Amino acid sequence: MIPARFAPILFGLILSGIMSGIVTFVVSVKHFGLGMQTLTAWISSWSFSWPIAFGVVLVVAPLVRRLVAKLVQ
Repeated sequence: MIPARFAPILFGLILSGIMSGIVTFVVSVKHFGLGMQTLTAWISSWSFSWPIAFGVVLVVAPLVRRLVAKLVQ
């Protein structure tokens, strides 16, 4: 089991993986249509974008939490 102190990092890893996977898949299908070329392009795009999305989530999440806290109080 992973220690609880790693929860924010694990959350960011999973969230960025899912979001970047969905977005790159949609863009690949729009660009190439459905086919083997789409799968190849998607995997290539996803492997490039996931680390970027992960870094962005880690940096932006605390800012978004503060913004949401101000908006709901």
